[in-house]
Formats: sequence, C-alpha cells, structure tokens
Amino acid sequence: MRTDFDATLQERLMRYAAIDSQSDEASDTQPSTAIQLDMSNMLVDELKGMGAQEVTLTDYGVVLATVPGTKNGPTIGFCSHVDTAPAFCATDVKPRVHSEYDGTPIRFPDAPNLELSPAIVPYLSEKIGCDIITASGATLLGADDKAGIAIIMTLAEHLLKTPGLTHGPVRLAFTPDEEIGRGVDPRLPADFAVDFAYTLDGSKPGEIEYESFSADGAEIIIKGVSFHPGWAKGRLVNALHLAAKIIEMLPQATMTPETTEGRDGFWHVYEMTGTAAEARIKLILRDFELDGLEAKGAMLRQVCDAIAATEPRAAIDCTITPQYRNMRYWLEKDMTPVDLACAACVDAGLEPVSRAIRGGTDGSRLTEMGVPCPNIFTGQQEIHGPLEWIAVQDMALATKVCLALVERAARS
Repeated sequence: MRTDFDATLQERLMRYAAIDSQSDEASDTQPSTAIQLDMSNMLVDELKGMGAQEVTLTDYGVVLATVPGTKNGPTIGFCSHVDTAPAFCATDVKPRVHSEYDGTPIRFPDAPNLELSPAIVPYLSEKIGCDIITASGATLLGADDKAGIAIIMTLAEHLLKTPGLTHGPVRLAFTPDEEIGRGVDPRLPADFAVDFAYTLDGSKPGEIEYESFSADGAEIIIKGVSFHPGWAKGRLVNALHLAAKIIEMLPQATMTPETTEGRDGFWHVYEMTGTAAEARIKLILRDFELDGLEAKGAMLRQVCDAIAATEPRAAIDCTITPQYRNMRYWLEKDMTPVDLACAACVDAGLEPVSRAIRGGTDGSRLTEMGVPCPNIFTGQQEIHGPLEWIAVQDMALATKVCLALVERAARS
C-alpha cells in the first residue's frame, strides 16, 4: 500500500545512502572519521531549512534539534546514527530502487554472482509489490541507520508543516560512531533533554525492542620473541602461533555467532593482526545476562592463562572493557515508553512484537545513562553486507508509528 510518505522517504534514503559516513574503530578522534560530519552538516542544513529550532552540531559530533510542541506534554526524543558499519565496504554506495518488486531474484550490477531472493531471505516474499532499495553489490547500503534518519527527518518535516497536529515537544539526535560503540557521549543525556526517547534502528514492522545484549569488548596482546627463522630453533616464540592456539582453545561449536541464536550469547573474534614478534586479537563478548557475560570473560582469561603457561617466554595480556548493558534492566522498572510505542503500533494498524535484540543500540547506552530509550523498527534487512535491503513501505509504516506515538503521548 502506497502512503504519502513513500516518495519522500525513498528520496531521502537514496540521497543519504550515497554519502560515505563509515566509522573507524582504530581512530581516536571524535567522531572517529571526518566524513561522518559531511552527513551531519547536511542534516543541520536540512533541519534549519524545514524550520526546526535549536539546531546544533555539538563538539562531540551529535546533531540536535527541536520540533516545538503544539501543547504541553512529555518531551520525546528520536535518535538514529549517521555512521555505517566498518564490517563491509561503504565507499561509493550506489543505491538502486526495484519498484513494485515482482518476487524474482534481485541481481547486482557490481557483483554478477550475487543474488537476493525469497529463497535466501523469506521475508522478501512478503514485500511483493513494494519498492525495494538495495546497493549495487560492491558495498553495503547503509539503511542501518540512514533509514532511521530518513524516518525521523520525514516525521519532523511533517510535524512542522502540519500545525493542526497535537503533540508535545519532540527532540532529535543524530549520533556518530554507533557502529563502533561510541555513539553516546557522556554529555548527550543532558543535552538531549528528553523525558524518554526511541532509537529508530530496528528491523521488521511492529518490532518494539526493549531488551538488548549486554556487551564487553576484549583485546589480547601477545608478545613473543623475534628471531631470524634460519637460526630460530629453541629461541623463536611466534606470537601468531600463540594467537591461533588461543582461538582454537575457545569453544567453536557452541558459542560463536554462527552457532548461536535466540537468547544464546557468544564470543566473536573480529580482527587478528600482527607479526611473529607481536600479535593482537580483538573480540566481542555478548550475553543477555551479566553472569553469562562475566563467565565468557572469565573463560577468555583462563584460556589466555593456559596458553601463557605453555610458553613462559611470551607475554599475554587480556583486557576486557565494558561496552553497554541490557536496556531491560532499567526499562522493566517503568515500561511507559514501551507501552506507548506498542499502543502506537496498534494505532498504525500493526501488531506490536517485542524480541530481544541480538546486538545493541545507542538506546542501550542512553537507557543505562538515565534516558529510557527502547528501539523502533525501520525495515532494514540483511545489514552490514552487500545483500542489505529495505522496503520503502516498511519505512513509511515506521513513520506512521512515530507520528501516532507523539500524538498519543500528547493525549495521555
């Protein structure tokens, strides 16, 4: 079903997706990449052009803005992130529209062997007749989370241009570096200044998520003993070999992302670099419960200690750093924002569904820092890779839910 929002959402996402705004975990700047500011500055100009107030780009890289309320009520925030994932190429994204999708396999001009079809992604069969947006096969699309930005911007524009609507104050926040876990600066909760908020960073229509993984990051540094390989017997301690042994000792069949689902946690090696002299392993640890997360950290340290004991000439250091915590721990104490979003789904003709996110959002950190912030769907699918896609009509449904939400909050 076509809506009044479709054309605007499609145009916005196509335009936003073409902008390279990938974050970089290796950078120590804030934001981690200057190219994210290209997107942020464009949003500042658009917000000012549509008449939003208090439009600001903070010195920590967050775009903030206000849509004034037409009556008193709670101040509600909507948040999405400008960066795209470092997991796959995001340079020279070429968004493509497959209008009135007919159910046949979608091919990609820049990757002839790549195919997106209902046989691979069953949900695609439910989108026949919809307008599907993909990239060209060589890059991700970036609907994670530029779809969220497009939805929020379309909502803001609609509220500003439709003065007869009844709603309280609405605040917008577009953050950098969410994909590398640095999206929520400690100053953001005070600057956002909302009673509660929502991230627009979810998947299928109707999904209202209030539970996420708890997450830690881990880094293992292995220092070996470098020596010329021709005379290395009894003297060389190869750091790369020790790194491989650490990975091999971790449970492979039951606790990796590719072997887990539902409420299972996991450990995941996402980068290994180095030389025979020094190697570095980066991992993420995920679990829905803190005791499970702590057990995975303890397991990792035990493995490192065991490998270190086999080679006392090596130095193995394992550092575990907290990243975010399950937002359920705080939201379950007051489910008002969740209940409001679920009721808005019903208002928009959708059945609300709540599932635990096998990941996290800026809302996880905001909630932990005192800003209740569940997550609302956008329609994004197959994220972080070349098969990423989204239906424009799913984005339109998310926009309708957000509109119903601010109107319902003003009546409550």
